[in-house]
This record gives sequence, C-alpha cells and structure tokens, in this order.
Amino acid sequence: MKKESNNPEDYISQLPEERREAVSKLRQTIKVNLPEGFQETMSYGMITYVVPHQLYAPGYHVNPEQPLPFVSIASQKNFIALYHMGMYMFPELLTWFKAEYPKHVQTKLDMGKSCVRFKKVNNLPYDLIAELCRKVTVEEYIQLYKKETGRH
Repeated sequence: MKKESNNPEDYISQLPEERREAVSKLRQTIKVNLPEGFQETMSYGMITYVVPHQLYAPGYHVNPEQPLPFVSIASQKNFIALYHMGMYMFPELLTWFKAEYPKHVQTKLDMGKSCVRFKKVNNLPYDLIAELCRKVTVEEYIQLYKKETGRH
C-alpha cells in the first residue's frame, strides 16, 4: 500500500531503494527540459507537471479544481510509469516517439495511450525523455486542449 505524499521529495523518499535513484533522475530530467510555464505538483498520487490555473483558469475538465495535467511519473508495483499527455493529444509526437524509442532502448516499447512503462530501472532513456519534454510548449498544449475539449 502506498503512503500519501505531500511533495515529490516525500514521494521519492518512500520508494524502494532500487527505484529511488531512477525516479529522482527522471524527475530532474523532466524539470530541466519542460518548457517554461509548467509547474511541478503532486496529483493523483503521482509527481505531476501541470498547467497552473494562472495560465489556464478552467483547469482539468474532469475536475476543474485541479490544474491541467501534462506529464506525470509514478512508481507502480511492477514498473516506473511516464504519463505524457502530449503523446496522447499530438499524433505526430507519438509517431516520433515510437520511431525514436528503439534507438535508445533495446527492449520492446510497453505503452498505453499516454503511459510508457519501464519494467527495468536501467532501461529509462533519459535523453529521449528530455527531448520529448522539450517538444510541446505550455501554449501549444493549452491551444490543443481547448480545441479538443471545446473549453475556453
């Protein structure tokens, strides 16, 4: 059972030792490479990078009290997960990621709609994730989100 975490440092400190370093490095990779405007927070029990209400007041359509999520990372039971809404919303970004992934990792891509699962901590392609994070600005994400949801 996972303990509740109020901040990313607390979340990481509760991870098993073999995951702590990988999730820390993944977090740092995302923080350094996400374009300006995204904000780090805890959401749905994960470290999440969001569009704050100051930039997009309507918030997340599922729960408008929550800011609009963009990227999340979580240590699940059998894998480390990277959730990237840009790959879900920008088909060309997903195509690019799928083409680039085998150039960085020898194992088969294990992925859902916006979730990439890494079963082995030494299979995290930090350089690829850094590049992925740089590809969508907060403004581009807001514009597509508005278009897709009909919310303004």
